[in-house]
Amino acid sequence: MRIFIILLLCAFSFSVIASKKAVTEEGDVVILNDDGTWKYEDGSASDYIELKVNPNIFSKNKKSNFTLKSTKTNSTFSINSKEWEFKKNKGDHDSAEYTFKLKDSDLYGMAISEELEIEIEELTKIAFDNAKGAAPDAKVVKKEYRTVNGHKVIYMEIVGTIQSIKFKYLGYYYSDSSGSTQYLAYTGLGLENKYKEEINNFLNGFSVSL
Repeated sequence: MRIFIILLLCAFSFSVIASKKAVTEEGDVVILNDDGTWKYEDGSASDYIELKVNPNIFSKNKKSNFTLKSTKTNSTFSINSKEWEFKKNKGDHDSAEYTFKLKDSDLYGMAISEELEIEIEELTKIAFDNAKGAAPDAKVVKKEYRTVNGHKVIYMEIVGTIQSIKFKYLGYYYSDSSGSTQYLAYTGLGLENKYKEEINNFLNGFSVSL
């Protein structure tokens, strides 16, 4: 249905300029945003958002002096050891290979590594489906390709509500022949601006050992 919606929105682009609305083949009303994204009028969640390429180059911060390596993939994670504490999880029941916490704060992170190679756009869809399982109102608010330390990733932001707590996940998604990686930071919705620098430095510590 997604391809049809895109074509339908293009076909109705003239009338949409005034109304900012369109109708899908299934009769759902969608609201168009100026940046090319859309959402259902009734608030239903959607994982579709236009995938653009961010032309900026993202690099590891000089203070990210401590590097962790995945035991499942070629991914590495460099952090500022003075700011972040971490734990390596053991056992198959742990979904995250590493978990992180910014000291004395409400900012957290995780590295999820799998030995299966999954095309990165599909990986982001799986991540979004998992988010909806925990937060039915989850929605993607930003999604773009980035080059991080020489490697092509997808950056995605998801917001939602779990047990009345509004959260925001911001992360990089990457896959190659060694497996797939989700490298995420998360915090309460609204706190991401407070921790913007720490989030950027944390995420840009992602790289791949060749």
